[in-house]
Amino acid sequence: MEHSINQKNKVNKLGNTEIVLTSLCAGAIAGALAKTTIAPLDRTKINFQIRKQPYSAKKALEFLQHTFHKEGFFGLWRGNSATMARIVPYASIQFTAHEQWKKILKINPEEPSPGKQFLAGSLAGVTSQSLTYPLDLARARMAVTQKDLYATLREVFKKIYRTEGVTAFYKGYFPTVIGVIPYAGVSFLTYETLKQFYKANVNNDPTVNPLVTLGFGAVAGMLGQTSSYPLDIVRRRMQTDSNKEYKTILGTLSTIYQ
Repeated sequence: MEHSINQKNKVNKLGNTEIVLTSLCAGAIAGALAKTTIAPLDRTKINFQIRKQPYSAKKALEFLQHTFHKEGFFGLWRGNSATMARIVPYASIQFTAHEQWKKILKINPEEPSPGKQFLAGSLAGVTSQSLTYPLDLARARMAVTQKDLYATLREVFKKIYRTEGVTAFYKGYFPTVIGVIPYAGVSFLTYETLKQFYKANVNNDPTVNPLVTLGFGAVAGMLGQTSSYPLDIVRRRMQTDSNKEYKTILGTLSTIYQ
C-alpha cells in the first residue's frame, strides 16, 4: 500500500517538461519497435488495399513468398526506412500531444470524461499526422513499388517533387485526417478506460503490469483501426496514385465500390 502511494506521488511530482520528454522517448521507442516487428505484414496490407484483388490468407502468404524470392529477406521490410523516419517523430508527437491536450481540456485523471478523452486522442492523432504526413506517403509509395523505381527515401521525395509537384506530398491528407479522428479517439479512449478500470477494480497499484498494458494497447488498436479502416483504404489509394485517378474521397469510394 505504501509502495503504491509513493509511486503515485512520484508520478504526480513529474513536471510538464519531464512529462513531455518521457512521452517523447516512450512514444518513439514503442512506435519504432512495433512498426519494425510488423513491417512485412504492413507492406502486405498496403498492397492489398490499393489493388482490386480481394484479400485472403492464402493470397497474403503468396505475396510474402513472392516478395521473399524476388527481393530477398530484407525486401519484406521495404519501406521500413520511411516508416522509421516517420514513426519516431509521429509516435513521439502523438504521445506528447495527447498529454498536452489532456491538460488543455482539463481532464481529471481520477474521473475522466469519455467525451474529453476521445477528443484528446483525436486531436493528438490529427496533430501528429499533420506534421509527419509526407513521410507516410513516402512509406506507402515504397511499399507498393520495386526498388528500381524508388531505391531510397530521398529518391521518393525527389521523384514525386519533379513529376507531381509539391502538393502531391499531401495526396490523401483529408481522408487521413477524417479517419484519424475516430482511430486515435477510439484508441486512446479505449486504452485509458481499460487502464482506469483495471486499476480501480483489479489492482489498486498505479503501475500496470507491462503485459496487461500490451493487451490494452492491442484491444485499443484493433478497435481504433476497425472504426476507420474504409478511410484507410481511401488514403492508400490516393497516396499511391501517381496517375491522378483518385482525386476526391467520394470519387475514390465510388471507384472502389464499382
